[in-house]
Amino acid sequence: MSTGSTTPTTGPRYRERLRVPVLWWFLLLLFLASVWAALAVSTAPLVMGIASALAVVVGGGLLVGYGAVRIEVGDTALRAGRANLEWAWCGPATALDPDASRRLRGVDADARAFLLLRPYVATAVRVEVTDPDDPTPYWMLSTRHPQRLAESINEARVLAD
Repeated sequence: MSTGSTTPTTGPRYRERLRVPVLWWFLLLLFLASVWAALAVSTAPLVMGIASALAVVVGGGLLVGYGAVRIEVGDTALRAGRANLEWAWCGPATALDPDASRRLRGVDADARAFLLLRPYVATAVRVEVTDPDDPTPYWMLSTRHPQRLAESINEARVLAD
């Protein structure tokens, strides 16, 4: 006899890490080369070495940290960075093309919305928040695969009911 419940999956139904593009690493390399060149002609070798190493560590750390954010569709909630939206309060998800994403980031934006956006990702997903006690009307999440993410969210919502 079936009770209608589903067995939880062993891992996330969808997972995406919003890594920075290769171009940003190349721009960091150019910046570091210009820092090194400026220091090479103006400071002692020890100062140049320490400052260059520090610039590499800080610059690399910033890019790695900025690109470390993850979006996961799990068994109990949608996770975006450090934020969680439980399925009980998650409404429908809509995939947004680049034009719709741009409008929702700008003229159609709601200041109360939760945004996890990356400027190097043109597409996004809008997820309605149905919690009556939560002033946040929706989440907007940058994603490289808006259709897959929206489908995963909508499927997980149905399975959680």
